[in-house]
Amino acid sequence: MMDWLGQLAPDTTQLLALAAALGWASGFRLYATVFLAGFAGWMGWIHLPSGLLVLQHPGVLIASGFMLFAEFFADKIPYVDSVWDAVHTVIRIPAGAALAAGALGADSQAMGWIAALLGGSLAATSHATKMTTRAAINTSPEPFSNIAASFMEDGLVVFMLWLSATHPVIFAVVLLVSIVLAVILLVVVVKFLHRAGRGLRDLFKGRPLPRELA
Repeated sequence: MMDWLGQLAPDTTQLLALAAALGWASGFRLYATVFLAGFAGWMGWIHLPSGLLVLQHPGVLIASGFMLFAEFFADKIPYVDSVWDAVHTVIRIPAGAALAAGALGADSQAMGWIAALLGGSLAATSHATKMTTRAAINTSPEPFSNIAASFMEDGLVVFMLWLSATHPVIFAVVLLVSIVLAVILLVVVVKFLHRAGRGLRDLFKGRPLPRELA
């Protein structure tokens, strides 16, 4: 029924893809990432490396499932999502590093550190892109773009985790493209937020808003 996830123990390429996917996805949806990886391992759809077997523990599944439920709704409420993202800045990045290290660090301390740096960097990149993009979206008074962006992130996390488990080489290509796009989007959004902040300061000083923000 779940042949597309494979039943064989992951090889090195799959482990690298898994480590990268866990780190990257943690920046968007940490609790969904933990729950999906643990649930897939618990169901026997994939064989998690020994460093991640703890994700299959019923207690971890219950805790991550509960937080997944809370985040699913918090992420779709304008401004609440930005507060949630800000709080999770200190959680998602080290968690992404830890998950990646768990995927690769069982047999080698050096590989564990390399994976932690990779996972933490990917989590930081995706988290920064998500947080700034959602902050920009929240400048719009309507809530629908916020909800649409949140659902898109939900689907993207599931897709990337699936792709890393089934087609690790294709995943690597998609990940590289997504990183480039994320950096470009991050630069554009930061410039927009800077202009928006400057416009608000001018408005409070009695000056008219810039034409692009009016």
